Amino acid sequence: MDRRSINGVDIDERRSGGVIAVLVLAIVFIGIAIAFAILPPEQSRPMVFGVLGLLAVFGVFSLFATAVGILRFGRDTQKTDYSETIAATADAAIAVVDDNDRVQWANGPYLKLSEAEEITHAPVPAKLYAENPDVAEATYRLVRASKDRRSHMEEVRIQHQAKPDQSRWLRMQTWPLPAEDKGRRSVRRAVWQITDITADRDRQETVFQELQHAIDFLDHAPAGFFSSGADGEILYMNATLAGWLDVELADTTTGQIGLKQIVAGDGAALLLSVTPMHGEVRTEIHDVDFVQRSGTVFPVRVLHRVSFAADGTPGASRSLVLNRSHGEDISEDLRAAEVRFARFFNSAPIAIATASSDGTISRSNAAFARQFAIERTGRDGGIVSLNDIVVEDDQAALEAAISAAAGQKDRASPIEVTFAGESKRTGQIFVASVSDADTNKDALIGFIIDTTEQRGLEARVAHSQKMNAVGQLAGGIAHDFNNVLTAIIGFSDLLLADHKPGDPPFQDIMNIKQNANRAAGLVRQLLAFSRRQTMRPQVLDLSETITDLAMLLRRLLGETVTLKIDHGKDVWPIKADLSQLEQVLVNLTVNARDAMPNGGQLTLRTANIQADELPEDGEIDMKRTDYVLIEITDTGTGMPPEVMEKIFEPFFSTKEVGKGTGLGLATVYGIVKQTDGYIMPSSAVGQGTTFSIYLPRHELAEGEAPKKAETKIQPADLTGHGKILLVEDEDAVRAFSARALKSRGYDVYEADSGLSALDVMDEIDGGVDLVVSDVVMPEMDGPTLLTELRKTNPDLKIIFVSGYAEEAFRKNLPEGEKFVFLPKPFSLKQLAKAVKETMDEAV
Repeated sequence: MDRRSINGVDIDERRSGGVIAVLVLAIVFIGIAIAFAILPPEQSRPMVFGVLGLLAVFGVFSLFATAVGILRFGRDTQKTDYSETIAATADAAIAVVDDNDRVQWANGPYLKLSEAEEITHAPVPAKLYAENPDVAEATYRLVRASKDRRSHMEEVRIQHQAKPDQSRWLRMQTWPLPAEDKGRRSVRRAVWQITDITADRDRQETVFQELQHAIDFLDHAPAGFFSSGADGEILYMNATLAGWLDVELADTTTGQIGLKQIVAGDGAALLLSVTPMHGEVRTEIHDVDFVQRSGTVFPVRVLHRVSFAADGTPGASRSLVLNRSHGEDISEDLRAAEVRFARFFNSAPIAIATASSDGTISRSNAAFARQFAIERTGRDGGIVSLNDIVVEDDQAALEAAISAAAGQKDRASPIEVTFAGESKRTGQIFVASVSDADTNKDALIGFIIDTTEQRGLEARVAHSQKMNAVGQLAGGIAHDFNNVLTAIIGFSDLLLADHKPGDPPFQDIMNIKQNANRAAGLVRQLLAFSRRQTMRPQVLDLSETITDLAMLLRRLLGETVTLKIDHGKDVWPIKADLSQLEQVLVNLTVNARDAMPNGGQLTLRTANIQADELPEDGEIDMKRTDYVLIEITDTGTGMPPEVMEKIFEPFFSTKEVGKGTGLGLATVYGIVKQTDGYIMPSSAVGQGTTFSIYLPRHELAEGEAPKKAETKIQPADLTGHGKILLVEDEDAVRAFSARALKSRGYDVYEADSGLSALDVMDEIDGGVDLVVSDVVMPEMDGPTLLTELRKTNPDLKIIFVSGYAEEAFRKNLPEGEKFVFLPKPFSLKQLAKAVKETMDEAV
């Protein structure tokens, strides 16, 4: 072993030098002794004393030197500093740095790394890669740790400047050395070590690539594989199984998927209940159904292996999954057919039961058990025969169908039945024979279809179609009748203008006008029912509207009926015609009063109804959105079902002749429907009636707020001047209107159609101030006439008159078109007022 590497000192040379010194000293003493023996005693005695004195002085000096440690006796055992030797011969670059950022010691690899010839020229480790941005952040953390007297390690990647595809990995470490006290100050040092770990990283990358290949092989295996924990949590799943289950492979490692999510039914319990085998491995085979994320179920065979610890604690499973779906497993056609049949039978949405030739049920599917569960628990002994599921009145027809099917006399034909039980559900039963049945036990098969909802839907559709048909008929009659009433009321006004109240004909004319107005009221109700009346919708606060109307409603109810108003909290605004809504509440209040001849209570309740709170048995076209509910409930006599079916039909009434027109509820129905709402009645004889009105919620725009209808100031003077073109195809209406306007001071030009009106405008060069036109006319209607007139006179004012609602023809006009609408029938005063207000408006 070379002993010359420690601090540059040769330990063997130092030891040989000491032996020579001892030999020299021994020779000197031997020479002195020989000299003393040769010399005479007289000469040798002084010399002996001198030598003895010298030795005595040397001995005393040696004693003091030994006491203070200058001299040591015995062999000098040299201690080698192995830690320094290891550091000096290490492959890693190591340096010791003090608090003043100076390198105190460094081994050869560090000097080579720092390209320094001597330690005094070596830079501190923090400056070796100061200009490399990849290492700067890690170096900063290491310096902070060194200053804080903490150990720290970083692994960094250094990109080769000339060869970007090559890089090095370094592990940089620092740890503090014990502090040394030197006088008044304490010296602190830290060790820095820099190790090249590029080869280790390359080996890790190689191992990782091999692992990726192994995972890739497993992921694309033709069989599924998973591992589950003792609690059913999926620990691993290959891509094949994840594809079958239609789940994201990344989700299988987050603990969000367990056996209960991928195994249908109670199959997860089978995989979790493996019998423990202490210290051994157990493999079981299970045929279960797996379920996809979409809910689709497919059959699989699971080879489930679980290892157990010595105490019986189960470990993670190793489970192989074989897909037995159609097209995946062709080795067991019979088993696949059984699976399909069991699945079809139990998953069918209709009730199916097999029975013997006398109707005794042998087996049934899940839908049958679910559909007749209530009836089964309510009968002694449960359901035994097909006859047990129908009411007594339908059992004879079902028995005949069973006998016909058993004798193969008839194919499966449906019979309409009512199912037994309190729900009174209806349905159809198909009974067919099974010709190849092995035993009489499964000779028949019955298909039971519940048609309760279908019949209810059909009834609502039929009722809705009937109401629409009646509404169209009523609307057409009302429109034609309006023209007649307009002429009667108009000419009555002309006659009244020529007679004073004291004249004999005056009272007769007044009777004619009053009855005509009464007929006009009936026509308006018919228009309301047919949803063809003009609406003036505005944003309303329902609570405020009902509060304002409460006094009138109490007067209508009288003293024997009390009114209770229950306002909902923060009721949403609605958009409706205020006067029409008030008419709805008044009509329902009057009907409720008449249903409580001996007194009672009328409750008016409002509430917000969200889309998911709507009744399931509502009208078929009811939109799923938010509504405001107005519920009117009385404690009256109630109505039987046969009356409930007709209450909204025009002229249907349960009151005595002369006490009602039968248009009250028809008007309510029309107004609610024209407001895009729905009305649903419910009643029980002797318990009272409830009308539930659902009006759409109105979303307020920015700056919009509920408001009340504004009352216009009536003009005192209805006379005027100007040129008016009157277009009306009804001669009587045109004649009355022309006389009425001329009597108020206007110059009137008449036309009996739209084409005639254009000819008149050509004759007078378009010099008119106002056009009063009917809407529905032959050859050219009112909206088309307005479009033609706007071509030559864009600022022309116009008043449309019609027996239909304004909305019926507004859609045929250009967007933003301005006009005034006057509904028929109208009186002389209403016509003069409309013309006066229109003529006075600023252009």
